[in-house]
Amino acid sequence: MSTSINRLQHETSPYLQQHARNPVDWHPWDETALQLAREQDKPIFLSIGYSACHWCHVMEHESFENPAIAQLMNAGFVNIKVDREERPDLDQIYMNAVMAMTGSGGWPMSVFLTPDLRPFYGGTYWPPQSKWGRPGFPDILKAVHNAWHENRDGVLQQAEQLTAAVIQAGRPALTLEELTVDSLQSAEAALLRSADRTHGGFGSAPKFPHPMDLRVLLRTYRRFGNPDALKVVCLTLDKMAAGGIYDHLGGGFARYSTDERWLVPHFEKMLYDNALLVPAYLEAWQVTQQPAYARIVHETLQYILREMTQPEGGFYSTQDADSEGVEGKFFVWSRPEILQELGADVGELFCAAYDVSDPGNWEHTNILNTPRPLSVVAQEHGLSLEQLEQQLAAARTHLFERRSHRIPPARDDKVLASWNGLMIAAMAQAARVLDTPVYAAAAKAAADFILQNLQPTPGRLLHAFKDGRARFNGYLDDYAAMIDGLVELYQTTFEDRYLAAAVSLAENMLDQFWDAEDAGFFYTARDHETLIARNKEIHDNATPSGNNHAATALQKLSRLTGRTEFGARAEATIRALAATILRAPTAAGQALIALDDILGPSYEVVLSGPESEIQTAIRELEQRFIPNKVVAVRPAGLSDEQLPAVLQPLLTGKGTASDQLTVAICQSGACQRPLSGPAALEAIRQLSQS
Repeated sequence: MSTSINRLQHETSPYLQQHARNPVDWHPWDETALQLAREQDKPIFLSIGYSACHWCHVMEHESFENPAIAQLMNAGFVNIKVDREERPDLDQIYMNAVMAMTGSGGWPMSVFLTPDLRPFYGGTYWPPQSKWGRPGFPDILKAVHNAWHENRDGVLQQAEQLTAAVIQAGRPALTLEELTVDSLQSAEAALLRSADRTHGGFGSAPKFPHPMDLRVLLRTYRRFGNPDALKVVCLTLDKMAAGGIYDHLGGGFARYSTDERWLVPHFEKMLYDNALLVPAYLEAWQVTQQPAYARIVHETLQYILREMTQPEGGFYSTQDADSEGVEGKFFVWSRPEILQELGADVGELFCAAYDVSDPGNWEHTNILNTPRPLSVVAQEHGLSLEQLEQQLAAARTHLFERRSHRIPPARDDKVLASWNGLMIAAMAQAARVLDTPVYAAAAKAAADFILQNLQPTPGRLLHAFKDGRARFNGYLDDYAAMIDGLVELYQTTFEDRYLAAAVSLAENMLDQFWDAEDAGFFYTARDHETLIARNKEIHDNATPSGNNHAATALQKLSRLTGRTEFGARAEATIRALAATILRAPTAAGQALIALDDILGPSYEVVLSGPESEIQTAIRELEQRFIPNKVVAVRPAGLSDEQLPAVLQPLLTGKGTASDQLTVAICQSGACQRPLSGPAALEAIRQLSQS
């Protein structure tokens, strides 16, 4: 393999740097590469992937490290590598092209473009020789090269048609339809129809967690009282926590399960999956008080603090699926290994509990999972459940320590504003629900890092930070997630500076992203690089769509600050998404969460009084599932005129001169008489019944 270094050596993305020594003359997506394609009249080969992508590594090894294939690429094309996590705008546009061409998508994504960036042919992974019904990559390169030189008119006609399809896909038709409480009930019914009543989750293999949909069902359970909704949520959370998708030694969830029963994960761990699952488990704990749900949250966030948090406070992006070139090698065990590490007695106990056998449960090795109730295992071994759990806890600690000596999967240590916003919200919620201050400290450190390093000017966000460099204009996801994270952080710390920062971001989001013609938000800002399409993302995927998340965040921010224009834009966005909410609720979980809040009843809770009593009140609020509330604290000793400007509309007139806890509860801006002392706590308790 060539030892020459291409232009990717100067990039911050670990994914791009992985390809810096390929014999392919790779370029990053920049004006230099685009100008080269125009000057040389060469088509662009655009390859999009990400560092934790297993098949991206496979295609690199098979094709991009192959000198003969690299020679074909270099001779006929300007080759551009893109990290989808840095440039999701490009990923969206050209994924729509691949979907239009092939009916499916995925990564690595491989697209051929004209020099003016219009797609004309593409796919995903291509093998180095024809197999599995796929053409070989060299055959494709030769065919595309020949078509470009011998059938240019046909290529350009294909590019024109595909570009039209991409533009249409990025601007879905938005229809205004009435959304009511019945819409939530219909969504509940649709989710329950798609639920797997045996293994939990929705649909069949491959199976993804769907945390937003689980949170929707918790809200509809509270609203309508259908026990089936809660049953599906608990079954799903229980099965995921018992399955191989969960890291039983180190905490945290893998990306998805390749099978329907959550046993075999795609072993990559993504920051966003764990950030989104934490609130689902927290809310299930509030509803059921099941200790296992709190344990999963603690273990997951401890993993984030231990392995996914930079010294400066930001959260890293991903951990790879592979180590030593083998998918899952870091995480799996053989039975002899377990017995050697734990001894015969405890080892046999552990193997019985965690499904470890000599043949193995996956590719002749074992993914740890707990398919049977531990009470059954305890009974089989003549132990009490408490005795078994104590021995297993000690065994897990020992095996985790031994595992730490293995070669770990690579970590993508770039910091993304959007995913950090998700984890800031998760940490902040966990801090107050589980009364664990270390999570609040982590959320504050991450928020401060983003605000200090990814805000070139107040209210303006950049997307990514790596190696001391903040880069790329922020996308809608960045603003929506950070606004929501800062709102949740305010409700944990009650530091008004976080709320003020959220307002500044929201003002800029409305200025730069709002679609004044059709309502809703574009994915890119008005002053973003001009691309062949300006997308409007409305469907939830692995993360909430920018529109759905923006509506959620603006609704909460409006109620805390009294800025009614924020709430109006949230409602307009949800109305514009009505067709998706009504006809594809499984793609609109975050929008349904926002709709539930908008429909109400929703509450603004203002607390004042001695600090210790305020903390007691907060514990009362957070022990219960009261999803559609926002909470503010009036600082002691301040007159209405002295209140922080961002909170004046909500807090004015709600102070108390007494030395007792006082609570003022408002519903949609209409406030009840403030209550003090025991009556205040009783009013808080009654909120969970309303």
